[in-house]
Amino acid sequence: MIAIPAIDLIDGCCVRLTEGIFDTARVYENDPAAVARSFAEAGAERLHVVDLDAARGTGSNREAVKNIRKAFSGILDVGGGIRSIEDARILRKLGVDLLITGTALVTRPDEVAAWADELGPVFVAGIDARNGEVKISGWEGASSLLAVDLAVKARNLGFAEIIYTDISRDGTLSGPNLPETVSIAAVSGLPVIISGGVGSPSDLEALVSEKPEGIKGVIFGKALYEGRVNLKDAIRILGGL
Repeated sequence: MIAIPAIDLIDGCCVRLTEGIFDTARVYENDPAAVARSFAEAGAERLHVVDLDAARGTGSNREAVKNIRKAFSGILDVGGGIRSIEDARILRKLGVDLLITGTALVTRPDEVAAWADELGPVFVAGIDARNGEVKISGWEGASSLLAVDLAVKARNLGFAEIIYTDISRDGTLSGPNLPETVSIAAVSGLPVIISGGVGSPSDLEALVSEKPEGIKGVIFGKALYEGRVNLKDAIRILGGL
């Protein structure tokens, strides 16, 4: 299981939300590239970036993504606002390794499949849910889909990986929703990365002790910025699984 630090972007700054509510945004750093560099120096092999402006349709942070790519040599995945093949092409040209699709996967799945035909196996299914129901458009839009059903659809479309976020846990530091994430892995048969809720080393140790089948990694951000989790320690703990 791998430790994946996160950078969420608004107006070019590193921020964190609580339960996906934009009014709760707190700025932690105005130089995302420096944050990415510090994560690399701590030993992170992969970095998770979300462009929250693009997710809401209010702008984009592509210049910040470009600078993050220069600062971080490991695997870089980016989500938020990838709603066209042109969006995907631009991010790939910036050097992004993996592209996370959520809203487009829900609203235009056949189109997303066509993107994969052109760009190859670079797409990750981003499934964000509250009470088991998928949310879209920066978590502000509703859908009629259950997370487990979208997970099956992702498998049928040929996705190789899922990032699952329990929105009600995100930014709360209250612990991740392991049972629901394991269910997503079970119904899809795909490796899943758990996101949302990590608040302490004990949360990571609990994940390791559970030895959850199908869980590939853990994304966390606020716990790092708040000093509740040290990235080097997290890498060591999760490496024990």
